[in-house]
Amino acid sequence: MRYQALYRAWRPDTFSEIVGQDAVVKTLRHQVETGRVAHAYLFCGTRGTGKTTAAKVLSRAINCLHPVDGDPCGTCEVCVQLKKENSMDVIEIDAASNNGVDEIRDLREKVKYPPAVAKYKVYIIDEVHMLSTGAFNALLKTLEEPPAHAVFILATTEPQRLPATILSRCQRFDFKRLSVETIVERMMVVLGGIGRTASDEALHEIARAAEGAMRDALSILDVCLSYTDGEVDIALVRDVLGTAGRDFLFDFAGMLLKGDARAALVKIDELLRRGLDAQVFAREMAEHLRALLLAQTVGEATEELLECTPEDAARYREQAQQAGREQLFRLMELFMRTEPDMKWAANPRALLELTSVRACHPEQEADAALSERVGRLEALAERGAAAAPPPEQPKPKAPAPEKARAPKAEKTAPAPAGEVPPQYLQAVEALSKGNPSLRAALGGMNFVRFAEGALTVEFPRKQMMFMKMLERKRELMEAAFAEAFGAPVKLLMRLEGDAAPAAQTATQARRVIEQSYDVFGRENIDLTD
Repeated sequence: MRYQALYRAWRPDTFSEIVGQDAVVKTLRHQVETGRVAHAYLFCGTRGTGKTTAAKVLSRAINCLHPVDGDPCGTCEVCVQLKKENSMDVIEIDAASNNGVDEIRDLREKVKYPPAVAKYKVYIIDEVHMLSTGAFNALLKTLEEPPAHAVFILATTEPQRLPATILSRCQRFDFKRLSVETIVERMMVVLGGIGRTASDEALHEIARAAEGAMRDALSILDVCLSYTDGEVDIALVRDVLGTAGRDFLFDFAGMLLKGDARAALVKIDELLRRGLDAQVFAREMAEHLRALLLAQTVGEATEELLECTPEDAARYREQAQQAGREQLFRLMELFMRTEPDMKWAANPRALLELTSVRACHPEQEADAALSERVGRLEALAERGAAAAPPPEQPKPKAPAPEKARAPKAEKTAPAPAGEVPPQYLQAVEALSKGNPSLRAALGGMNFVRFAEGALTVEFPRKQMMFMKMLERKRELMEAAFAEAFGAPVKLLMRLEGDAAPAAQTATQARRVIEQSYDVFGRENIDLTD
């Protein structure tokens, strides 16, 4: 069978599988459930956010013979036929290549005929902003008063290019960029389904590079998986993307902030010897300087705004304290202007080196702030002495008082070996309904035992990513199991064939120590770490 790209093979089939667009999905599902289907929809948003996917799901949902909570059932005759994407009742049109008046006039003639099998005849017009002015005018009357059996779904990345007469005839839905965490969780579902693994660092690097587009993230992941048969790690992702890496960016930014032009040029030589692209690095550097500016401005909110780990947020704040705001303004503008210029430069390396030297010598820049230029001159006069003390660090917050421990609940009777308790199944069902994105991972989880408040589960080795995904939701899962069992539950996860969980291993170790005391005497045994 011919290989199919991940973003196509894992395209959602129901509204429940579409992630990151909760408001849009909730509205469309409610319309399907109540039968209030509009005659024209407009889906707007950047690339890879689910516009065409939502249009395909909607076309199947409104025609499904037995919809389930607004989702197509996927098993009826109409769903099966529409899933093959060769039905005459759902017509997809690429407006980029069919943007003339003649094509729209042909559509107007064909829209009069009723559907062959389905209830509605659906027209999905992608990149609708590419239609010519004449084509828009030809579409107006049909779009305003189409036949009762016709539904139009228009998709575009540039809604501002559509005439107001078209916009006023459609129900508009805006698809937002997806967060890094949403993209990472979806990639974990995909990797678990195909039996492959990737490190958390690698997945976050891919998600950041995708810039909110799920399709871009899955395409990058597809390339990374084709490079190796083993686990996808951060080094492989950086090789595929041609990025320098976060540590390199922090080091290079530190050299610019200190005004060390020599070290910066040596670092550029190291970068290019690794085969990385100068323009990509300039873009990364501009983004890094933006992150420093944000960290200096928002402080504790850095982690949320940059969608990074607490450790990286702390590094951003620490480095941001070494620079003045005017200095960050100037450096960021320098690299933002340089990145597009490199596209036309005969020698991008020379342009990058020139920009770096200018960044290190504010005393020679007319647009540099007076305080930065004076500080640099003082630093040169003192032969490397600090230009000015860094801004006063905010006082660390007092640690929050520990939460009062809940009273110890009565021990729950252990479940017999090999028998799955009904409370476990109840909790899994509740988690699946409340979090559709976890359904596949929960399906790969197998019950092992429940004793003394500890619930042990295991996963097949090919589904290691499912275990990693659920480990990120440990608090949510433990709360669901605690509610089902009526007592606090400690969740222990492991792979098939692995040793016993840590708690059980510790218990066995204590038993061995006690036996050793009995045999050799407590005074003859010295325990060390």
